[in-house]
Amino acid sequence: MSTVVSVVSVSGAADKDVELPDEIFGRAVNIPLIHQVVVAQEAAARQGTHSTKSRGEVRGGGRKPYRQKGTGRARQGSIRAPQYAGGGVVHGPTPRSYVQRTPKKMKAAALRGALSDRASHGRVAVVAGFVDGDVPSTRDALALLRAATGQTGARLSAAVLVVAAAGDELTRRSLRNAPGVRVLTTEQLNTRDVLVSEHVVFTEPALDAFISRASAKPKEGQR
Repeated sequence: MSTVVSVVSVSGAADKDVELPDEIFGRAVNIPLIHQVVVAQEAAARQGTHSTKSRGEVRGGGRKPYRQKGTGRARQGSIRAPQYAGGGVVHGPTPRSYVQRTPKKMKAAALRGALSDRASHGRVAVVAGFVDGDVPSTRDALALLRAATGQTGARLSAAVLVVAAAGDELTRRSLRNAPGVRVLTTEQLNTRDVLVSEHVVFTEPALDAFISRASAKPKEGQR
């Protein structure tokens, strides 16, 4: 059994119905799996270029600052020791990679779980298109977006993720600067962006492409 949602036309009216297959939008939500995938995604976004210098890498401090005995002070070997200003850093960060290995099946399962959560709360919508014509219009696109997500205010009160088909420049240019709206293609759709958005809105071509892509079985020898 599949969830049925109405396709909102450019005029804002319900044009027709479309099915959201349960194999993608009706899965059980595995919170630990989703958490692991999102943590790995955020970790992979870290540059890992942080770096500090140890006392052996700091310039200067080649000789003792004063003689070993007879001064009444504690012995010191270098003014570049960690306790001195300008000295080396003890156990400081060094460049490293934060990438965590996440199998494709885990990513796909987490994405389906996140989409299923949004669908179960009625927060997945489908539109035929955002603009009537070939000229981008942020005003018209936002008006349709409010109608599709049930938001009545002058501005969007909840974050919205718009999923457009690859090459849909009209949608991207209409909504790229809209506050509270993130536009992704079907290939870019990911678990984290679904979770940080209250609503997920697909264009009809994007939904067809995503369902076809998500339902495709891997070829022989691929994992």
